[in-house]
Amino acid sequence: MSLVAKRRRVPEHKVRRVRELTALLKRYNTIVLADLHKVRAAQLQELRKRFRGRVLFKVVKNTLLERSIDACSGEKKGLERLKEYLRGSNILLLTDMNPFRLAMELEKSKVRMPARPGDVATHDIVIPAGNTGLPPGPIMSELASVGVRTRVESGSVWVIRDTIVARRGDVISARLAAVLSKLGIKPIEVGLRLKVAYDGGVIIPGDQLLPNLEEVKSQLGEGASRALLLAVGIGYESPETLPYSIGIAHRSALAVALKAAYPTSETIRYLISLAVAHARALSERVPS
Repeated sequence: MSLVAKRRRVPEHKVRRVRELTALLKRYNTIVLADLHKVRAAQLQELRKRFRGRVLFKVVKNTLLERSIDACSGEKKGLERLKEYLRGSNILLLTDMNPFRLAMELEKSKVRMPARPGDVATHDIVIPAGNTGLPPGPIMSELASVGVRTRVESGSVWVIRDTIVARRGDVISARLAAVLSKLGIKPIEVGLRLKVAYDGGVIIPGDQLLPNLEEVKSQLGEGASRALLLAVGIGYESPETLPYSIGIAHRSALAVALKAAYPTSETIRYLISLAVAHARALSERVPS
């Protein structure tokens, strides 16, 4: 065997791994790629337990996953677009769950951890007003160094007002990390960050997997109101429109009956009122 052939030979365990991954990609309808950065082994183990029987978690090398995608892209239309997200350390989530439901459940599973120097704030970090429970001392100058005003009361250091010490996306300094640790504040939200989902041929970027539920509810409510208004307007019969349609028909029939002076148990009081009103108007026009 030549030296070139030896170099090109792919180890058997990698070939077997690609075959296994290819079979899994073909089997599941929903394929999600998530970022493993700063996800601890204990947390990943907890996720495996929580989603057992519903989601298969696979830590894979990007090169092997890319080959597996190529191997089954003929059967999975659009799957090759996942390769655009194969950067960094990734984990593969294989499931038949709705990807949006999966994203919401994973969001709830995130935990808060103490900040370390160099961490990036996952949200605005606020040191709240109130008693820190710490005695006066170096902590006062440490708080002042991160922009927090304090006072001493009853032998404790108090923060005067709620203070934002870092904005989302800011890099946390060693000084701020030390202050937050002393205050017992755990500002870093740790969990799987979903990069992309493949669902039945559709590619869904990770930032679209967690919609604003309140906004969605508002849009659905507005859409339902418009649909009801249209259905009533065109006379479409359904359990939802019948009460409104019957009310409109009743008012229209009453108006026609009054116009025709047709006496019924329901119209007679209105007819008498109209007759009295006409009589009074006529009497005012006739000279006494």
